[in-house]
Amino acid sequence: MKVLVVDDDVVSRMMLMHLVDSCGQYQIVEAEDGEDAWRQLAAGLRPALVFCDLRMPNLGGLELLVRLRADPALAALPFVLVSAASDAHTLEQAGRLGADGYIGKPFAVDQVRAQLARLQQDEEPQTVLQRLGIPLERLQLYLAGLQRQLEEAGTGLADAPQRAQRLQRLAEGCATLGLAGSAARLRAIGAADGPEALQAALAHALGALMRQQQRAQAGA
Repeated sequence: MKVLVVDDDVVSRMMLMHLVDSCGQYQIVEAEDGEDAWRQLAAGLRPALVFCDLRMPNLGGLELLVRLRADPALAALPFVLVSAASDAHTLEQAGRLGADGYIGKPFAVDQVRAQLARLQQDEEPQTVLQRLGIPLERLQLYLAGLQRQLEEAGTGLADAPQRAQRLQRLAEGCATLGLAGSAARLRAIGAADGPEALQAALAHALGALMRQQQRAQAGA
C-alpha cells in the first residue's frame, strides 16, 4: 500500500516517513512540495493516502487539495493535512475543501497510526442503496442533510452541553450512509478531547461525505 508524504522540510518529511514505516508495511513515496506531488500524481501515482504539509513554497497543501478534488481521477484520494497550525478556521477550511483528517507537528505516532488505520474502504453508494432499500435521490438528500449537520457542528459543538449525544448522532448518520471510518473517528472523541481533535474528526467526516456525494452523482 503506497503512502505519499509531501513536505518541503526534509527533516519533517523524514520523521513522518519513519513514523509511517513503523506503523506497518507501506511503500512510502516522498515529494518535496505540492508541485512535486502534483507532477507525480499527474504522471499516474495512486497512493492509498496522502500526508501533506499545509504551508510550502510553489504549491501549498490546501492548493494541492483543491487541484485533487477538481480532478475526476484524483478526487477520491484520501488526503490528510499536516501542520503546526491548529486554529479552527484552518481546520474548517480544510474540511470544506475535502480533507479527510489532520495531524499536528510535532508528530505523534498515535496520530499517524490512527490515520493509517482508517484506510478501511467506505461503502459504495450502490451498496448503501441496496442496504437501505432507497432510491438514489433519497440517498443524495440524506447526504446533503448530514453535510449541513456536520458543518453546523464545526461552529457550535465544541462547548455544547450535549456534545457526546450529538457526536453519537453524527456518528450514526455516517455509519448509516456507509462512512465507517468517519463514524469510528466521531465515536472516539471523548469528553477530555480538545477542539483540535473534534475539528479533525469533523473535517474527516466532511471529506468522506463529499467523496460519497461525488460517487453517488457519478453513478446517477
